[in-house]
Amino acid sequence: MPDKKDHVYGDHISARFNDELTELKTQFLNMGGMVESQVERAIEALTNNDSQLAEDVRQNDKKVDRMEMDLDEEAILVIARRQPAARDLRLVISVIKMVADLERVGDEAKKIAKMAIKLSEEGQAPQGYVEIRHIGQHVLSMLHDALDAFARLDSDQALRVMKEDKQVDQEYQAAARALLTFMMEDARNISRCMMVMWVLRALERIGDHACNIAEHVIFMAKGEDVRHSPMEDAERVVGR
Repeated sequence: MPDKKDHVYGDHISARFNDELTELKTQFLNMGGMVESQVERAIEALTNNDSQLAEDVRQNDKKVDRMEMDLDEEAILVIARRQPAARDLRLVISVIKMVADLERVGDEAKKIAKMAIKLSEEGQAPQGYVEIRHIGQHVLSMLHDALDAFARLDSDQALRVMKEDKQVDQEYQAAARALLTFMMEDARNISRCMMVMWVLRALERIGDHACNIAEHVIFMAKGEDVRHSPMEDAERVVGR
């Protein structure tokens, strides 16, 4: 359940305003679900050598872009019609920023799908698929938890997502070092290993975007911006 100290949205005299905010949140979560699926399917396409599934992911990116444009338009209309203040303005502005993060996650999924197609044409990569599965599941969990934190306005869960980002960075660096060593041992592996490296980098970026969403959830819940701040500051904001 959300932190009992967190603000609650959607409690206004105007029922229509309540409906508009609810619809905005619903559309955002729908886009989040679509993006989650894109990432999951891209990883599956790569690890299963499924070029057709990868192509489906590439084509679906257009739907993600369309969702971003629709959500931006709806958020702007809410601001124009209602001129929200305080907590409601934080919600609408945060949604606009988080939508941009979701769209970029979709872009990273498309990149992974492109690499899946190339690797399928060249044959399976000699190394790195275990790391892709592991880091992929980690960042998917972060993304899911960040979206769930938004749905429940749970700043404690958002903080947990932020703390996971450092571990993903460490996992990415370890996997990159292992691949570099493998490439040095046999130059014939360089092309395929570089593509695996790009996939790992895309996954690491997805973790960054999940962390960004979590930071916005804390801003909505607590009214304080924790971006670019030490983790201790975020802990203080959430714990107060």
